[in-house]
Amino acid sequence: QADSMSEVGKGTLTTHVLNTATGLPAAGLAVRLAQLQEPGLQWMELAQRHTDADGRCQPLLAPGQAKAGTYKLHFETAEYWQGLGHTSFYPFVEVVFIITDPAQKLHVPLLISPYSYTTYRGS
Repeated sequence: QADSMSEVGKGTLTTHVLNTATGLPAAGLAVRLAQLQEPGLQWMELAQRHTDADGRCQPLLAPGQAKAGTYKLHFETAEYWQGLGHTSFYPFVEVVFIITDPAQKLHVPLLISPYSYTTYRGS
């Protein structure tokens, strides 16, 4: 018998941005979350945040909001680097990922420098 709780997940989505050039969190960086809508393949924006002094922000998906699907995190990296007096090779970073289990807690960190970025599925 299917668990009635399986339809709406208890999972959350969080991120964390680290400036690897300084080894410090990236504060004040704008982050947006969108979900791919079927049909038509349009992105629908779900949340906007700015990272805090620790490079973190409130969950982009709160418990109960996550649904299975394709999502995109958009990080405004050029704006961040300009604020520090740097140019950036990447004007922004978009990380596209799939949520298959809405009950999971997903953490998608981003490591940035002016000429590189790395992302991974965290815990």
